[in-house]
Amino acid sequence: MKRVSHHGREVSYRRSARTDDGPGLLCVHGSGGNAGVWKSQSRLADRTPVTAVDLSDHGESDALPAQAGYEALSGYAADVVAVAEETGDRVLCGNSLGGAVAMLVALDRGLDLDGLVLAGTGARLPVLDDLLVWLESDFDRAVEFLHGPDRLFHDPDEALVEISEAAMRETGQAVTARDFRSCHSFDVRERLAAIDVPTLAVVGEHDKLTPPHYHEALAESIPDCELATIDDAAHLAMLERPAAFNSELASFLDRI
Repeated sequence: MKRVSHHGREVSYRRSARTDDGPGLLCVHGSGGNAGVWKSQSRLADRTPVTAVDLSDHGESDALPAQAGYEALSGYAADVVAVAEETGDRVLCGNSLGGAVAMLVALDRGLDLDGLVLAGTGARLPVLDDLLVWLESDFDRAVEFLHGPDRLFHDPDEALVEISEAAMRETGQAVTARDFRSCHSFDVRERLAAIDVPTLAVVGEHDKLTPPHYHEALAESIPDCELATIDDAAHLAMLERPAAFNSELASFLDRI
């Protein structure tokens, strides 16, 4: 793990680089997650450097004193900018909450980007009311719900579910609830036309948390956006079907 300091806190990230070629890929995890969700994308490191960040309050990064909503999202965006400036990575790849953060960076932070990958995310990310309640009052039930059929995974093996659940519990109830509430408040539907870099919207075909039509809307509204569907996967397609996901990433990197 490497670390970078900004705004009085340190953010950790993992970097795999077997070449200095390519634009560099900076991956941003979703709610309650950490950099480990991108472990299989390190296989692309012979094509371009691959970085995975722990957002503040996740993994090995320092705490972020922020309220749910724009304050938290803005703090996470600052994390991504700090890592991108440290590494020189010019393609952001965000899943779910990470996709929201990537869009905010592309829209508001003036970072010099070559591309954007939006995986299992959307321009608006409403969260089921019951889930918001469970995240505050019954965290075990919330974690169980998220790992139900066609939510985070379509047909995972037991070990993958255990790893995912453990990561969410390690992040903890307070931060995970803040993440989901931040997603619930996120809405950039009216701003998508201002995203001016090549973009890939990629979705697991069975994703019930951010369904395919979210990504169809991204492809329709972002000026230069392609759509890709990962068969036999749900929300965490990069973990569940890494070979297919990486193939789409590699093709996108080649095109840009």
